[in-house]
Amino acid sequence: MNTLSLSRYRTEWFSGIGQARRDVLAGMVGTFALIPEVIAFSFVAGIDPEVGLFASFVIGIVIAIAGGRPAMISGAAGSVALVAAALVHAHGLPYLLAATVLAGVFQIVFGLLKLDVLMRFVSRSVRTGFVNALAILIFSAQLPQLIGVTWHSYAMIALGLAIIYLLPRITTAIPSPLICIVVLTAIAAFVPMPLRVVADLGRLPDGLPTLALPHLPIAWETLAIVAPYALAMAAVGLLESMMTASVVDDLTETTSAKARECTGLGLANIAAGMFGGIAGCGMIGQTVGNVRYGGRGRLSTLVAGVFLLVVMVPLRPWVAQVPVAALVAIMVMVSISTFSWGSLRDLGRHPKVSGIVMLATVAVTVATHDLSAGVIVGVLLSGVFFAFKVTRLMDVAVEYDAATDTRLYHVSGQIFFASADIFADRFDLRDTARRARIDLTHAHLWDITAVGALEDVVSKMRRHAMTVEVVGLNEASAILVDRHAPLMREVGI
Repeated sequence: MNTLSLSRYRTEWFSGIGQARRDVLAGMVGTFALIPEVIAFSFVAGIDPEVGLFASFVIGIVIAIAGGRPAMISGAAGSVALVAAALVHAHGLPYLLAATVLAGVFQIVFGLLKLDVLMRFVSRSVRTGFVNALAILIFSAQLPQLIGVTWHSYAMIALGLAIIYLLPRITTAIPSPLICIVVLTAIAAFVPMPLRVVADLGRLPDGLPTLALPHLPIAWETLAIVAPYALAMAAVGLLESMMTASVVDDLTETTSAKARECTGLGLANIAAGMFGGIAGCGMIGQTVGNVRYGGRGRLSTLVAGVFLLVVMVPLRPWVAQVPVAALVAIMVMVSISTFSWGSLRDLGRHPKVSGIVMLATVAVTVATHDLSAGVIVGVLLSGVFFAFKVTRLMDVAVEYDAATDTRLYHVSGQIFFASADIFADRFDLRDTARRARIDLTHAHLWDITAVGALEDVVSKMRRHAMTVEVVGLNEASAILVDRHAPLMREVGI
């Protein structure tokens, strides 16, 4: 780390007494906003709340030190929980811990290889589809708690939603989800009702996390089970973290080190897995809340993680009595706020291909319950549509000069693998003219497929006894032709 980077890193930790105080307070508020969602996401993943809370504690500490985006809150998030749920259901917690460690390794590799640049290929439509699919999956994960329950559960959920949405109109000093939990827990304590509580979901932490390496057979079969889930968790976690970092960049008008965020998250997830926690990533809701409450430095991230365990251990008996209905209400709120409702309006205003990409991303993700699969399909569709669009911009105008018996071809646009065949078809190889002049002044050759198409056209024309001249190649295209089609020098290049 050079002197400039070290100075910036120090500033990110401590930029004055006033900012340090704001970071501490914002981190503490972020903790209260984090607790209910981490417990609820643990429930979605099918693991004890202890696992999600330990993970968020460990991830918060490590990412505060090693991450690339100050003020970003990371923990056991819903996107990763959705991926992990299938693994836990099929093979159990030890396999999840192993997948968490391996996901961290994958993320470190991604960071070292600077693969964060791949985010540039994720279009706005794909990102919107990702967010919408995440919202749908979070909501669908609550359905088991809405089916086959008594009216008491519905009443409590409705009350919880009323508190969450109406309280901010009165005050925003305390996060409304926290008030929802307090009120619903108090009602359940004083008015006995047939309700499930957090204690029914599994163990809560009663102390500091300890080293808990997964005990699994070291065999190819184990790797075959764990690796696909680990790769999916790594990809989904990085995608959500990169998106969250971009949001903070916009809110604070600063920049972040995306590659460092990849490696930092990888280290955090390795530590989480080794201490008995689930993999995590950046949490958009908590991060935005942290920034809005004044958090700007790494101290706010550290406080959010440390204060989480400080609060959870002494309050364990109380947290155990929180009704599941309160968590369902919170998760319904999260799904509603996560969904991009404006995207439905944009379907009629934006180009159709953008809407198709967004809807395909949502459909594949919801159908497979795999966020990474949806993103991959969305990126591929975006690439295909872009290729078709660029292909239509390529044109070959044809003229004939009777004085010299020359057929003139004026090529414009981009010639690459998707437009190379169209380019070749524009040349009439049955032409009776004695000469052909191919003008590429307004064209660009992008790859060897384009060079090969040009070479084939020239070769076939020459076999038909035509004299061929190629002119107007720009420097980059000429270098490509010189490397991959040296015989073209004979036609004037």
